[in-house]
Amino acid sequence: MSSSQTIRLVIVDDHEVVRIGLCAVLNLTPGLKVIGQGTRMAEAKKLCFRLKPDLVLLDIRLPDGSGVDAAREILARCPNTRVLFLTSFADDHTVLEAMLAGAHGYLLKDIASQTLVRAIRTVAAGKTLMDPRLTQRTLDWFKQVPTEPGQSKRPLLSPQEQRLLPLVAKGLTNKEIANFLQLSEKTVKNYLANIYSKLNIGRRSQIAAFYAGSFKGSDARLPPGRH
Repeated sequence: MSSSQTIRLVIVDDHEVVRIGLCAVLNLTPGLKVIGQGTRMAEAKKLCFRLKPDLVLLDIRLPDGSGVDAAREILARCPNTRVLFLTSFADDHTVLEAMLAGAHGYLLKDIASQTLVRAIRTVAAGKTLMDPRLTQRTLDWFKQVPTEPGQSKRPLLSPQEQRLLPLVAKGLTNKEIANFLQLSEKTVKNYLANIYSKLNIGRRSQIAAFYAGSFKGSDARLPPGRH
């Protein structure tokens, strides 16, 4: 969106004090305007479906469900709305689930107000952002999943499967990926099927969203993407 346009926001958090504080800060910031508030997952969806905000600030845990589930439905119905999670939950599984659901950003609630404002502008401008305290930890979890206590860790994705991630994020087709990696197109399809199964996802865009948030800067030698 243009830098001169006002960013229209919806806030969804079940803590009244948090909502009041966010509204006070954001509505006093030039270029930002809170157009709706909610406390529950159902309200988050209704507000976004009706108002189609530029960005929704979502908590992860809501009284009637998960902010992650709300994000999936909001993004499906409102593709131009950006989703930025603002939460106190920092566990790796929750962060990964949020990013794979298509979220464009993930921040912890103890950030400074001006940092939040900058993050909102960044995400509204079309970029993906993660709290720097989460990025490396999430990346480590992504590469290795703990097994039973006392056992060694095993890789979540094989090295070849990991090589596919930046190519998918770049927007390359299966055929283009096959050419770049010197594989057959059928082999690429098999690798993608394995990735979908291991990560419990179903869309290429979910791979791209997570890669953009956690692997930023590591694809300098890749072929140009399709834009």
